Amino acid sequence: MHPSSPLQLPFSLRIINQSINPLITLSVQEEGTEAEACVGYVDWKGKPAVRGKHGGMLAASFVLAVEIMENMAYLANASNLVTYLAGFMHFSLSRSATTVTNFMATAFLLALLGGFLSDAFFTAYHIYLISALLEFLGLVILAVQAKTASLKPPPGEEAAGGKTVILFAGLYLTALGVGGIKGSLAPHGGEQFDESTARGHKARSTFFNYFIFCLASGGLLAVTFVVWVEDNKGWQWGFGISTITILLSIPVFLAGSPLYRNKVPTGSPVTTIAKVLLAAISSRRGNFQSARNAVVDLEQSSPAKESKESEVRGPGEELKWLNRAAEGRPLHRALLCAAHEVEDVKVVLKLLPIFLSTIMLSCCLAQLSTFSVQQAATMDTRVGGLKVPPASLPVFPVIFIMALVPLYDHAIVPLARRATGSDTGITHLQRIGMGLALSVVAMAVAAAVEMKRKRVALRVGEGFKGPLPITFFWVAFQYLFLGSADLFTLAGLLEFFFSEAPARMRSLATSLSWASLAMGYYLSSALVSMVNRVTTTSSGGVGRKGWLSGGSLNRYHLDRFYWLMCVLSALNLANFVFWATRYRYRSGQKQ
Repeated sequence: MHPSSPLQLPFSLRIINQSINPLITLSVQEEGTEAEACVGYVDWKGKPAVRGKHGGMLAASFVLAVEIMENMAYLANASNLVTYLAGFMHFSLSRSATTVTNFMATAFLLALLGGFLSDAFFTAYHIYLISALLEFLGLVILAVQAKTASLKPPPGEEAAGGKTVILFAGLYLTALGVGGIKGSLAPHGGEQFDESTARGHKARSTFFNYFIFCLASGGLLAVTFVVWVEDNKGWQWGFGISTITILLSIPVFLAGSPLYRNKVPTGSPVTTIAKVLLAAISSRRGNFQSARNAVVDLEQSSPAKESKESEVRGPGEELKWLNRAAEGRPLHRALLCAAHEVEDVKVVLKLLPIFLSTIMLSCCLAQLSTFSVQQAATMDTRVGGLKVPPASLPVFPVIFIMALVPLYDHAIVPLARRATGSDTGITHLQRIGMGLALSVVAMAVAAAVEMKRKRVALRVGEGFKGPLPITFFWVAFQYLFLGSADLFTLAGLLEFFFSEAPARMRSLATSLSWASLAMGYYLSSALVSMVNRVTTTSSGGVGRKGWLSGGSLNRYHLDRFYWLMCVLSALNLANFVFWATRYRYRSGQKQ
């Protein structure tokens, strides 16, 4: 069943499972010719998508517009939320920081759920609509609480009881919506391009570049205009702007409905992965041909087959231990695996080392919303007669990204294409590697800047009141380097996971890009705790506090922590190079 109008929500749908998907695929093949129909794709009415009519950059442009609105609504609150929690909910600074970190990490981690549902049961089109409504409801709760005095604690009293229930209900309903959007919007845009042509590959690469541009554009509006409103007009207005923005994104998204082509869900990719792994572990060795005959029926009914060749030949030579899933004798018929299922799981396993190599960069990025803001808060933040809020510091990397994306896509990439012969100019892994290398430089710069800031603090003495006589533009350098690293790595990751993952697992694989950010935030919290534990000493009744503890940032050894991050980032870069040089693209890119 398919919705009859773009306003009809997928709650009215029966869950699309593997028994229904083959019928949809056959319908696509029957109603369109081989030259016209996009096999495995339908329009918003559930009819076969047609090449030339559905998809393309015009359809993807609606996704780009929505990304500006979506990221503005999310980042406007995430970037300044610690101020609201400390100033209006009266949380301690440490609890406020932990709450913000957990909120952001959970939102990004829930992108995996959004990606999973987009691949397994619903289209990415429907997941966006559901998620936008969930985020809208969460923001409504937060806006009402910020507006209503009785729902906030009295001055000097920390929020507790029902007030915290309302707060966390709003926060995590918002996080659920954000996660669903992150897991569905980028894959939905990527699906609009025909990957069978070089032109389609180039257009898709441009889309992912401008997806980052639009993400940065939304961030620019968030950390300037909305943060100013929150600080000067009240948080109810800040939450209200975010609420209206995410609500308006829904009709903007729906306006592109006649142009979209939507990938038909093909069942749970997690089930396929688990089945292949279990079959490979438990299967007894047997005759390949006899086992092959047993899975022919499965392959004949497989929806939206990705490669006809994979249905004829057996599993490949990489990760040979998984071949037992197709070649061995399974303990039960339910564990019968087709060759293309085994190959799909191999691809996913090969992506995991790349994914794990990017978590350290995300850990570095986490410092921009914690220690870097605290550094700037001790410094002179005046620009002429204007005093810049520390929460607006991300404006530096955002503006840099917005300037770099068009230059990269329209100047650097064409030159690189002529030099390398690759449709994307610079390969996905090269882009990711550039980002990781920049993160090493960024942490070295951050350490040097903190050493300079502490020298100024020591010179003026502890009794000095007011901001230190050093401009916050010094801190902007680490924002620029880390912002550049984020641009190269996130754009490269999104396109890498999308293009390399099996078609039936693309949304879930693309969500790994956001999950990396979540893991980085969690790692950052764990690393800070570990560093403090290791560097805290006590001997003869005289204790020495850890590097990152104390009542004043000037007593911290933040520079040492940044040097540690620089060393860990360098080791991580070496680990990435090890895996990247051994990776073989399935999408035909040159190394």
